[in-house]
Amino acid sequence: MNKNIKLAVAGAVLALSATANAGIIIPAGDWTVDLGGNVNAFVANVDTETTTAAGVRTKTSANNSIGTGLLPSALGIGAKTRQNDIDTAIQFTFFTGSSAGAGVGGRNGGGAGNNTLNIRQAFLTFGDKSWGTFKLGRDLGIFGSDAILSDMTLLGVGTGGQLHGGSSTLGRIGSGYVYADWKGQVSYSTPNFNGFQITAGVMENFGAANQARKDMSYEAKATYDFAADNFSGRVWVGGLSQKSEGTAAVAATAANDSTYAVLATAAGNTYTSRGVDIGAKVTAGPASLVGYYYDGKGLDGQNVLQGIFNANGVKSDDDGGYVQATYALPTQTKLGVSFGRSNSKNGSSFDYENESWVVGAYHPLTKHLNLVAEYTDQEVKNKAATSTTTAKTERDTISLGAILFF
Repeated sequence: MNKNIKLAVAGAVLALSATANAGIIIPAGDWTVDLGGNVNAFVANVDTETTTAAGVRTKTSANNSIGTGLLPSALGIGAKTRQNDIDTAIQFTFFTGSSAGAGVGGRNGGGAGNNTLNIRQAFLTFGDKSWGTFKLGRDLGIFGSDAILSDMTLLGVGTGGQLHGGSSTLGRIGSGYVYADWKGQVSYSTPNFNGFQITAGVMENFGAANQARKDMSYEAKATYDFAADNFSGRVWVGGLSQKSEGTAAVAATAANDSTYAVLATAAGNTYTSRGVDIGAKVTAGPASLVGYYYDGKGLDGQNVLQGIFNANGVKSDDDGGYVQATYALPTQTKLGVSFGRSNSKNGSSFDYENESWVVGAYHPLTKHLNLVAEYTDQEVKNKAATSTTTAKTERDTISLGAILFF
């Protein structure tokens, strides 16, 4: 099983009291092939109420759906070998949802639905424990990665229940941390020095449609893992920097025999996104605590989709974080509660405060199968809303389901 799915499962071990082995191991000559992944599905009920700045409240009918949670169903195929004193490996992971997706006219698609396969991991690594490891290809980003891998809703639904029926919900993305996302990268991790390690890399540029992506993004983090008797944990600190360069405005054109129609695009903004984060995860016996905080500019695309890095194409002021506590009962059932908030503002254009509470119960029916029940109370405020636009959105989500790792 590849490293990041292993980390996700390790998070499940801490948060859900499930045990996890490697995937299906197949010796193949000089290589060892590893197949692993998960299948999950949840039934979710979402109640939504909106309020305009003028105080007009609208309650929509409850939305019921079936789909995957924050972690899509996945199949990972990896292979590794050691030759000439160098460890080499490759990884492909295919992600998808558990619903049919939308079809023609927005109806459930059935066999013709648009719930497509998404290859989020395609990378190679080479290195040695004495001098470190290089990674080239697409994988989870560095900045914010420990925040999402420590989130108990990684194996549940969390926020974003209104998106249920696609390939993923949002967990605490945009309500506690910025999404690390899956990025083309060249990165390097130092050897592990008694628990201390540094990882740094250059990433592909993420931005709005009216921004050029010719500059690289730079991300790094330092981690320290510790363990003693019945006590263990990790502390980390990270950073990100990316320049976004706006493109000129584009006028709309009609389609003809040789060209496609072009939609009008406003001129883009030029700025540098920067962010820092710090976090800690501590486990003592059956109890586990997580604390995380981030701060920066040009990070969060709240007015496009919460928590998606630089999606709005403006230099917003951003900060947020979350706290989380879980406790394993004698029955091995994990009970968890977390609170998180993300703030993002840009002058008088928008001023978002996205906060949520999540309460969950996670029971390992077997060492690979977990039953999950969650309740999420989310409130999103736009303090810069006008009298006719939405100033507050409240969502209550109840989700029940299961996730099986192999």
